[in-house]
Amino acid sequence: MPKFLLIAAAALTAPWISSEAVAAERPNIVLILADDLGYGDVGCYGATKVKTPNLDRLSSEGRRFTDAHSASAVCTPSRYALLTGEYPFRKGLWGPAHFTSELLVSPSQTTVAGLLKQAGYATACFGKWHLGFGDAKSPDWNRELAPGPLELGFDHYFGIPVVSSAPPYVWVENRRVAGLDPADPLKYGGLAPTKEYPEKVMTGVSGGKAAHDLYRDEELGTTLTEKAVSWIRAHRREPFFLYFATPHIHHPFTPGKRFAGSSECGRYGDFIQEFDWMVGEIDRTLSDLGLRENTLLIVTSDNGGMLNQGGQDAWRAGHRLNGDLLGFKFDAWEGGHRVPYLARWPGRIEAGSVSDRLICHVDTLSTLAALTEQVLPEAAGADSFDFLPALVGGPSRAEREQLVLTPSRKGIFALRSGKWLYINAQGGGGFKQTRPGDHGLGGPAALLFTGEVNSDIADGRIKPDAPPEQLYDLIADPRESKNLAAERPLVVEQMRKELEALQSRPRTRP
Repeated sequence: MPKFLLIAAAALTAPWISSEAVAAERPNIVLILADDLGYGDVGCYGATKVKTPNLDRLSSEGRRFTDAHSASAVCTPSRYALLTGEYPFRKGLWGPAHFTSELLVSPSQTTVAGLLKQAGYATACFGKWHLGFGDAKSPDWNRELAPGPLELGFDHYFGIPVVSSAPPYVWVENRRVAGLDPADPLKYGGLAPTKEYPEKVMTGVSGGKAAHDLYRDEELGTTLTEKAVSWIRAHRREPFFLYFATPHIHHPFTPGKRFAGSSECGRYGDFIQEFDWMVGEIDRTLSDLGLRENTLLIVTSDNGGMLNQGGQDAWRAGHRLNGDLLGFKFDAWEGGHRVPYLARWPGRIEAGSVSDRLICHVDTLSTLAALTEQVLPEAAGADSFDFLPALVGGPSRAEREQLVLTPSRKGIFALRSGKWLYINAQGGGGFKQTRPGDHGLGGPAALLFTGEVNSDIADGRIKPDAPPEQLYDLIADPRESKNLAAERPLVVEQMRKELEALQSRPRTRP
């Protein structure tokens, strides 16, 4: 890990917070990253069919961002951007990592965890990793899983290696599968179904019964929360960074028994309400330990909500996963990547405030470097901007004006520039299944189900005369109902050139 240099006290320009005060306080940092939590899945963002009192309180005590984005509409590339400060397309990341994937972040890269560890923070990750393990194409789950989170700056890791709907359905602690019996190793190519979740028949992993028995779907939330709370208590006397990457609210929607049936929109809503409880438990622990006032607490999501079977059930119950935004997870449309973003730091972030500043997860690295008074190496955080002033108030030296966003389909890009959103292709660039009930219902066909309107689409298909590119004015038309590409060709040409220029540069960070 490269060495960092301390910067002078004058480096932070915001008059509301001096660098001396930041250095003296060395605030704890808790970053809670939900999985597939949509822009409309939280009460303070307009949800009425689910109850999220802890998240709503966090909004009232801190700042709610209305124009925050994941760098990708897909989980793995989104997480890569958050930890490294680099657009995932530079790494060739478009889709979710498989359980056979090697570690997708180089141990030589500067990461958020490594940055904070260099500043003297205790660091831990609990929850979903989904960035691969090892340096071979197929990591051996029966041996040491290295390199992994510990080689990227985390002192401790405990969680699920990929996602809650994919194998190997085990816990990993640090560099090993938890509870694995050497006499019963994990094997590829077998079956490991459960009665409750028959989709696990297609796991491709067998063996490892002792390790599998430790992994209980309905206890993911409780187990991870207990582990995170215990770690906070153990490190309460030193500055710490907790990255809590929950499996909530990704399908197959397995809330604990106390949350089953608790919402008005099925298991999808129940899972949201369990996630809200998890946030509350972390917050309650901070308060009990007297750490609340000196902790920056952030809650956000890795991408937009997904219109899978559970999402469709919730929609029928009147719940709009991504609010009034067009599209869903995997899409270049706003519903794919505009996400909830709540931040609280008592005495530093204005309580009950709302910001429409354009920010992105990829900016986390530069922002926390500024917070901890560190200078990033030249090669680090190629696309990361410092938005600390957007958190604590005051002018920014280099405010983000443009943002490159990617859906799941390789080669499709979206460029945000001011009020404009440009997409270099037709459609959403995400899921393509067409029938209600399909797990991957998305794209133009999804509009038949949701009733949303887009001028390029009729009867669930792209019109034959639709422009080859898309341009939306997000101020006048936040729902992306009218494609202005044919009416504003000069803007399209300018945006196309800007996108090509940004793609060709090795970095966009000032």
